[in-house]
Amino acid sequence: MKKTILWWGRSDPNYSRNRIIRKQLKNLNYEILDFYPLVSRFGYIEALLKKIKRTDFVWVPCFRQRDILSASKWCLNKNIKLIIDPLISSWDKQTYEKERILNQKQSDALKKKESFLFNKADFVLADTNLHANLFQKKLCVDKNKIFTVYVGAEDSLFNNLPSKNNTKKKFEILFYGSFIPLHGSEIIIKAAKSFKKNNNVHWTMLGAGPDLYKCKALAKNCPNIFFEEKIEYTKLASRIKKADLLLGVFGNSNKAGNVIPNKVFQSLASGKTIVTRKSNAYPKKLLKLDNGIIFIEPNNPKALNNAVLKITEDKRFLTKSNAQAKIIYDTYFSEKIIREQLKKMLEISS
Repeated sequence: MKKTILWWGRSDPNYSRNRIIRKQLKNLNYEILDFYPLVSRFGYIEALLKKIKRTDFVWVPCFRQRDILSASKWCLNKNIKLIIDPLISSWDKQTYEKERILNQKQSDALKKKESFLFNKADFVLADTNLHANLFQKKLCVDKNKIFTVYVGAEDSLFNNLPSKNNTKKKFEILFYGSFIPLHGSEIIIKAAKSFKKNNNVHWTMLGAGPDLYKCKALAKNCPNIFFEEKIEYTKLASRIKKADLLLGVFGNSNKAGNVIPNKVFQSLASGKTIVTRKSNAYPKKLLKLDNGIIFIEPNNPKALNNAVLKITEDKRFLTKSNAQAKIIYDTYFSEKIIREQLKKMLEISS
């Protein structure tokens, strides 16, 4: 008999984290019922009025901290377990990532509020062990409640496209995502500028964000740097396959160090080498590798420049490194691994 999960909150079901989690829950024989409260703080009352049926669990998806309180009231009333998947800490983001940093009083108040909300849950998902550590030490969540479930990538999209036979004369380096400090888009431009006399290496910056115009200004008079508009999620895989080398994130904030970004999982799943900042968010064994995923120091255009130069000068390197990228994905981050991580949590919570 199928168990049921009430998916509580107006989150985007097509966001990659949600797509992967929902798919794996269904693969574990769970039926998902969606409930999108019109007003988050009145969700409990709305659920009562709509006579939402009792399920085995309630799941509050990523970025929906505002729904936790009403969902917890429902769980208490129905005597069922609440699972939350915040993905980020609002306190951490608004204190350390926003350009307009909160003052100490505001930061302390937000931290206290978020700690209160997280502790309403029976189980809290974290996307990396460093985020799990943050939830435990900064937000005072019991470590036995916290389970790490990687973000991963969708095998059906990124893992099944044939590799392109690259007949291009130009070597393309691709960054895609948001132009924000966490991603270090300006750092990429600074590294790319040192290649402006090398017509055989093209740097493509794909996406949008608050730092886009600043990056375009920095890239002025650099014929080797190209900008492309954001594309649909379903078109990402084929775009990744066309590139020779992928770029991750290079910011030096705590947040940048706590995450493994989507682009890392997607590049590895596609069998593409990626250069990104060093971080203890990754399994320790990966930090010792010198191919598949290339780690450099954060906020360091020179280090990025050197890494790219080394790769472009060794024509045989990428063949070996791309094969290693796929092995890394299959070993550490595949949908099978994510399914097992979810299964472990759900078995304990039953």
